[in-house]
Amino acid sequence: MRQVRTISLFSGCGGSDLALKKLGYNIVWANDISKVACETYGDNNGTLIECGDIADFDEFPDAEFLVGCYPCQGFTQGGRRNSEDKINYLYQQFDRVLRVLTPRAFVVENVIGMAFGENRKLLSNQLRRYRLAGYRVNWQVLNAQDYGVAQSRRRVFIVGIRSDLDFDYRFPAAQFGERTHRKLITQRDVLEGLPQWPEGEFNDEPFHWYYLSRRRRHDWDEPSPCIVGHWRHVPLHPMSPPLRRIHTDKWVFSQNGPARRLAYRECAALQGFPRKFLWKRGSVRERFQMIGNAVPPPLFEAVVKNLNILW
Repeated sequence: MRQVRTISLFSGCGGSDLALKKLGYNIVWANDISKVACETYGDNNGTLIECGDIADFDEFPDAEFLVGCYPCQGFTQGGRRNSEDKINYLYQQFDRVLRVLTPRAFVVENVIGMAFGENRKLLSNQLRRYRLAGYRVNWQVLNAQDYGVAQSRRRVFIVGIRSDLDFDYRFPAAQFGERTHRKLITQRDVLEGLPQWPEGEFNDEPFHWYYLSRRRRHDWDEPSPCIVGHWRHVPLHPMSPPLRRIHTDKWVFSQNGPARRLAYRECAALQGFPRKFLWKRGSVRERFQMIGNAVPPPLFEAVVKNLNILW
């Protein structure tokens, strides 16, 4: 496959773009508003990234492919939600750039919360805009654990193909799990060999009632719960004692023993980042945020690989 000129918006620390580079895509321009994320991106991706608010950029190099993982925290399944927050409407900026570039295809990743109930209107608005921009659009919820990531993480993907092109996109079938002949990748597979108690790399605050209102621990031979961007709410390390449910929203440790949240390097591994990926920018808390907000590279790779025939 020839190198495809690609623009990446809301790139973060570069999870999606790591997958693109592995597949041979040529990222000609990338952007994110977070300085620490841009610095981390530069440390690892070998591509220059423009740091700043995408609304302030009007000119872009020509590209055939556009990708974007714009945040919509107001529709997340976990943490605080505010559907009126302006951050939920960054898709309008993606739509603006899409209409300027008119690429052959685009891919968007976002939180699963917008696919259900009242939140569905936000997803419908995006699909309508992209269709009016001249694209045939499909969407689907995918779970990262089905594509080689040691984490249960469900996300919405939107793929658009320019209407003048004779190509029908199909989302990738699961590559791991019950519907295949390959076992899910587990926490043991990716965490084994890492330090057992990496001082300074995890949040050692007490486990308050909200934290223990959910099943935050999965066993070694299971994928991890979803890795989130807030260091206080990342899952428990599987070395921690098992949890026992005693009420609808209350879990307790079933036995005594050392317990801790996952460290940021462990979260990165569970997101599918390689161990050689550099995390040297910002505070520990900012590193958790970058990692939790990133797209798992193996999942993005699976979605984009099904576009290869288009080029």
